[in-house]
Amino acid sequence: MSIYAIGDLQGCFESLELLLTRLPLRWDQDQLWFVGDLVNRGPHSLEVLRYVKGLGSRAVCVLGNHDLHLLSVSEGFAPLHRGDTLDGVLEACDRIELLEWLRQRPLIHCAQGYTMVHAGLLPQWDVRQAKELAGEVEQALRAASYREFLKEMYGNRPHRWSPGLAGMDRLRLITNGLTRLRICSADGSMEFAHKGALCDIPKGYMPWFQVPGRRSAGENLIFGHWSALGLHLDQPSRLLALDTGCLWGGHLTAVRLEDLALFQVSCPRRSHH
Repeated sequence: MSIYAIGDLQGCFESLELLLTRLPLRWDQDQLWFVGDLVNRGPHSLEVLRYVKGLGSRAVCVLGNHDLHLLSVSEGFAPLHRGDTLDGVLEACDRIELLEWLRQRPLIHCAQGYTMVHAGLLPQWDVRQAKELAGEVEQALRAASYREFLKEMYGNRPHRWSPGLAGMDRLRLITNGLTRLRICSADGSMEFAHKGALCDIPKGYMPWFQVPGRRSAGENLIFGHWSALGLHLDQPSRLLALDTGCLWGGHLTAVRLEDLALFQVSCPRRSHH
């Protein structure tokens, strides 16, 4: 079995279709891993959701911040933001089925010696702990009371992990770490405003994966979320960053995990209101 890990789609279905024609896929045995943010900002979120859902066990997808945003908007707990392109999903005849499927996705996936997460891991977390913490959020999302979680999900506080956190503060912190993290301080305090390049990071902060003593160091990690970071295939540090800005006219990227073979398609630049 070959596994192809694919970067943030954000509704770019035509680019996904093109990329899949470039992959030497054996549909009876290979698997596609999607790093999250299936939807939003691109033109075809509905088509992406239907397609990936339809792949069944041939696909694995972790939740990204835009996927969670769709769930929150669908329940009326968040407004549509300028630039959101979620109307197609929200108005679809199979909307309930698609959102139910999305809500059941994991926040972290560990298999074949790799760990995939949308944004990153806080430096205090090793993979085992991160998987346990992700399970707490997954349980909240899959419970009958999931609306209570979505209603309180948004917010930047608390911004630093503590084992003593409880309730919604704990769940919000875990969610932000796994789906929004880009940079943090040496003690793991997250900063959410910075979305730019490595050279522009505010003083006192660094990419989460460069924090000294990071407990997940030495693990094979796959993530997306940070388009300004771009493709990052760093073997010594075992990092695969796969958000190559398809939405912004960059590329859509897939990496075959067994040999790190790289597959890319160019994506059209899109206008945004």
